[in-house]
Amino acid sequence: MLERQAPETEPWTIRVQDLSVTYRTAVEKKPTLKKTLVRLGRRQRIIREIQAVRDVSFQVPHGHVLGVVGVNGAGKSTLLRAMAGILPPTEGKVEVLGRVSTLLALGVGFKNDLTGRENVVLGGLAAGLTRDEVAAKYEEITEFAELGDFMDMPMRTYSSGMYGRLAFSVAISMDPDILLIDEALSTGDARFKEKSFEKMRELCAEARTIVLVSHGLRSIRELCDEAIWMHEGRIAMHDQSGAVIDAYRDFLHLSESEAANEDV
Repeated sequence: MLERQAPETEPWTIRVQDLSVTYRTAVEKKPTLKKTLVRLGRRQRIIREIQAVRDVSFQVPHGHVLGVVGVNGAGKSTLLRAMAGILPPTEGKVEVLGRVSTLLALGVGFKNDLTGRENVVLGGLAAGLTRDEVAAKYEEITEFAELGDFMDMPMRTYSSGMYGRLAFSVAISMDPDILLIDEALSTGDARFKEKSFEKMRELCAEARTIVLVSHGLRSIRELCDEAIWMHEGRIAMHDQSGAVIDAYRDFLHLSESEAANEDV
């Protein structure tokens, strides 16, 4: 396992120390016929523990962009949710300095019965903005999302792509010090994906601290200073983004095709 830490003299914005997150879930075990008769059909409940993140430590220096890669179930999204304060650590701690804007999953925080316009207000207030600040940013958000008259329709009428476009537009417009993004660049059609990618370039140039979880290896390679490869809840490698992507591709035996670089 290869890990890097930011030098102690380099100011950090995010610090994760010995972080572990364990889920507890109840599983019903199907009884045998004999046990069914004895227990009158009651199923036996078994508590299982799933270690989603295991003893993870790293720092993100101020103004850096960190990518996180790994196969499904590797612990990437759980790690990001712990960094956002949504999931409490089972062990260890996460320290974050600055205003955080999150885009962790499609439509998280949106209310389906509210219109797009109302959800923009809700998202802005949740991010700590005043109503006047949200109003000042509304046109910027709607212009980027390109949803037109759908802004005044309930979000239950939105397609998944429309959901993602509005969520991305709200997240990037909150003037965050720290931006935590989970798979946002895979949202929408090809033109909107490219538009989102260019917006991410702008945010990176503004020295925002960004953590980007993505299966899009092109995004990680081109946008991120460093990357973490998560495997079975642990850090398999933490290094410069190009080195991590190369090692990860070798692990997955990927070709050099466009499809492999875009979404794995």
